[in-house]
Amino acid sequence: MDSELKEEIPVHEEFILCGGAETQVLKCGPWTDLFHDQSVKRPKLLIFIIPGERKSLDSNAQEIKDIYGLNGQIEHKLAFLRTHVPKDMKLVLIGHSIGSYFTLQMLKRVPELPVIRAFLLFPTIERMSESPNGRIATPLLCWFRYVLYVTGYLLLKPCPETIKSLLIRRGLQVMNLENEFSPLNILEPFCLANAAYLGGQEMMEVVKRDDETIKEHLCKLTFYYGTIDPWCPKEYYEDIKKDFPEGDIRLCEKNIPHAFITHFNQEMADMIADSLKDDLSKM
Repeated sequence: MDSELKEEIPVHEEFILCGGAETQVLKCGPWTDLFHDQSVKRPKLLIFIIPGERKSLDSNAQEIKDIYGLNGQIEHKLAFLRTHVPKDMKLVLIGHSIGSYFTLQMLKRVPELPVIRAFLLFPTIERMSESPNGRIATPLLCWFRYVLYVTGYLLLKPCPETIKSLLIRRGLQVMNLENEFSPLNILEPFCLANAAYLGGQEMMEVVKRDDETIKEHLCKLTFYYGTIDPWCPKEYYEDIKKDFPEGDIRLCEKNIPHAFITHFNQEMADMIADSLKDDLSKM
């Protein structure tokens, strides 16, 4: 990236109620309220990142049915846009892993969203249970899910918060990751249960690639596949490339893993920034 883009960008964390669920939001930039901020500092474009990790907070999830399921998570993202982002604000969607599936479904359900570009990174949008990792995850998440629930509850519920915090900090140190915001709740039994529940639905329901939606929005889609990705192997890239030869469908040449955030976040950020230059120049 250009040196002038490497300035310090303010990042702050908020917890909001969205669709009945307490939702963690990380905001990057000198703004807090897009609806009521009419100053010149209000951005013309919002980059909306839909991560692949499945971390949920405790809630009274009544407003969106089955909010921790696959459909509920899609509606949750759309609810956030409806309630926190002006309708006329241009959007860049960045979906990683199952977030790519959410992104396609959002475009399908609300095709009038003012999206100028959508990045689907290491996209798990088809045949998840047939992938190398899916063959392992499917029996665990679909057949032995309740065993995981009970084991997680028995091991983690009585565990003191100080021990959980120590384990997380140690894990982040081993992975050489910064811990700017506390991820302590990832070791809460209800978080693990919600993640397993959603993961089981992914294995069962993310089967057929949605070629109709891809075709309709192809001009604004960028796919980025990995060469060593056990969730969406190289053959998935070859299949979609053959079916949509005119699309912006890329294969990673740097052996970046599916979980790129651990060590390759800067490389991915640079790729996205370079890809957005043409789109941004037209605004």
